[in-house]
Amino acid sequence: MRFLKAAPFWLVFVLGLAWVATALWVQFPNAPWVLAGLALVALGVVTVRLKTRWGWAVLAVVAAVVGLWYGSLTPRLDRDWASDVAHIVTADVSGDQVTLHNVRNFVWTDDSHAQERWETRSYDLSKLVSADVLTSSWSSPAIAHLLVSFGFSDGQRVVFSVEIRKEKGEAFSSVGGFFRQFELALIAADEADIIKLRTNYRDEDVHLYPINLPPEALRTMFTQYVDLGNRIATKAEFYNTVTANCTSVVWGLTHALKADVPWDRSLVFSGYLPEFMMRMNILQGPGTLDQIIQRAAISAKAKALPEGADYSAGIRAP
Repeated sequence: MRFLKAAPFWLVFVLGLAWVATALWVQFPNAPWVLAGLALVALGVVTVRLKTRWGWAVLAVVAAVVGLWYGSLTPRLDRDWASDVAHIVTADVSGDQVTLHNVRNFVWTDDSHAQERWETRSYDLSKLVSADVLTSSWSSPAIAHLLVSFGFSDGQRVVFSVEIRKEKGEAFSSVGGFFRQFELALIAADEADIIKLRTNYRDEDVHLYPINLPPEALRTMFTQYVDLGNRIATKAEFYNTVTANCTSVVWGLTHALKADVPWDRSLVFSGYLPEFMMRMNILQGPGTLDQIIQRAAISAKAKALPEGADYSAGIRAP
């Protein structure tokens, strides 16, 4: 009976300790003394709980201190960023004319080295005619990075990609993404940069899905990306592995198109996005879902293109 009464305390204590230990490990990876300090605090809480009636009170005080520390972590704009996320796209909008600043057009030589080019490009929204959703997976097919490429009748294309804004020397960590390790970035890029990096140099499994949206919806979705870039370029936001990632941010943007978009497992497992898009009747092309997925695969096409070929045309060739 005494054990049952004590069980809620120990459950909260163990779960809380695991959460705090992970958060500290993410934020102070090179400071083992921080975790040693946490161990001493945990030992103190256990001692108080076993020898007095103040266990819950002490645990609440510790939780409040941790909460104040965690709440003090704020996203920043001035870190020493990795070169591929050094700039967030911003835009000037005047009627149909949109000028994007910091459009990435790198020429990659391998998966970590490139000739760096950041450009200013202008687009006429009255010529916006298409959108393609791309999924890029590298381990589990259920988990994929999401990109959206917009096409214009004058031949221009631009890809938007919501990414972690990692610092130099950092690598992606899904665990770190839960604990405010990364800021959020929006990258606008040329297809021969951001998609080719994944198909040709990272050996990821990339699929391109043309989608059916009316002109006004295309325009709304494009301008939602523009607004996102302008917002986070001036006020940083944290990336979150579940609530603020490449899929969930795009999911939020779609509410500008349809306010009652239902929740779907692809919000977490983005590899299932084609299945959801088919249910929403926005996938282009005939056939079953499996046939559409097979037709959407572009990595082999991209690798087979000769040097100097038109990358955008090549990955869309039958």
